[in-house]
Amino acid sequence: MRGLEDFVVDGSGDMLHRGEAALGVGLEHPFDPTKVVGVAHLRDASLCASAVNRRKWGDNLHHILDARTGRPVKDVVATWVVAKDAATADGLATALFVVPASRLVPSFDFSFVRMFADGRAEVSDNFDGEAFT
Repeated sequence: MRGLEDFVVDGSGDMLHRGEAALGVGLEHPFDPTKVVGVAHLRDASLCASAVNRRKWGDNLHHILDARTGRPVKDVVATWVVAKDAATADGLATALFVVPASRLVPSFDFSFVRMFADGRAEVSDNFDGEAFT
């Protein structure tokens, strides 16, 4: 974008940030949109999230399916991924529902927060921000 050095593109919560100054972004609680479970300090990167409360059509029925079982994922309830580009962040946010981060780290440059159904959170060592756990 000619002439713009700092900007944010917000595509319904998935974000692309360009610029030097970090932007604090709340990580929406997957079961209470009035609360956050953490904050990402987004700087010159993309943040994408996925959660089981979005695109839901019944009890325990949502859009994130485990291809091995054909059933909705139960253990992970939300993910947030920061990567250089939005396509990578979006794909990894979905992948983290069914694959441990340790399998993805060798192939991709990203940081993440993953929230489990029991309320625990897994936070990568390189995540720039904090999770309120």
